[in-house]
Amino acid sequence: MTAAELVVDGVVLTAGARRLVEDVSLTARPGEVIGLVGPNGSGKSSLLRAVYRVLRPAAGQVRVDGADTWSLPARRLARTVAAVVQETGADIDLTVREVVAMGRTPHKRLLSGDTAEDAAVIASALTAVDAVGLADRSFGLLSGGERQRVLIARALAQRPALLVLDEPTNHLDIRHQLDVLGALRRLTATVLVALHDLNLAAYYCDRLYVLCEGRVTASGPPAEILTPRLLAEVYGVASEVVLHPRTGAPQVTFLPGSRPTS
Repeated sequence: MTAAELVVDGVVLTAGARRLVEDVSLTARPGEVIGLVGPNGSGKSSLLRAVYRVLRPAAGQVRVDGADTWSLPARRLARTVAAVVQETGADIDLTVREVVAMGRTPHKRLLSGDTAEDAAVIASALTAVDAVGLADRSFGLLSGGERQRVLIARALAQRPALLVLDEPTNHLDIRHQLDVLGALRRLTATVLVALHDLNLAAYYCDRLYVLCEGRVTASGPPAEILTPRLLAEVYGVASEVVLHPRTGAPQVTFLPGSRPTS
């Protein structure tokens, strides 16, 4: 698995007359973990859809290693970019192992069977998300958190150069949130991930892009941009931010009932 450079250059996304994302630019260097944070409706999911080629920009470009993603053949794109999205149904009549094996499809010829390499990659992906014990179970009978881990394993099995994830820790308990984000942190691939939990984003991401009303409000290392002033402007709440004494990462505490001061 190699790592790709992602460049989002002046992207505008629309839905009818409404603008979802306005002139957003973003760069993820090879091997970086880049976090998208911001309130609901800020444009995070829309921007990710443009990156994994579901929502075509009205203006601007998304480039992976210099190539416009919309110009890439579908098979090459599937070998390069993998996505874990929020809207995935549970009505898949396959075992967990079979679902994860789907991630190997871009690397195989039509109707070819699994090789020893495929089996090793699938086993590694299941191990990374603590799903080995689920391998023979029906995907449709899993809990929401279990399904989420399996879908992440499928993306890992794809061995992409760029991995895009939309709220991958949704439905996961604390242990599996840490396991999944730790696995992403260890990848050689470039990772673009939308997260709601600012403390997880601060610990696991190299840099953050803060979106608000479809625009990038701030970007940079977590310790530089996660400030009470920015959180008040973007989220409308008061907070305290300190560096954790053991991890060195910024730790955000929101203050319920308090209003931000100017």
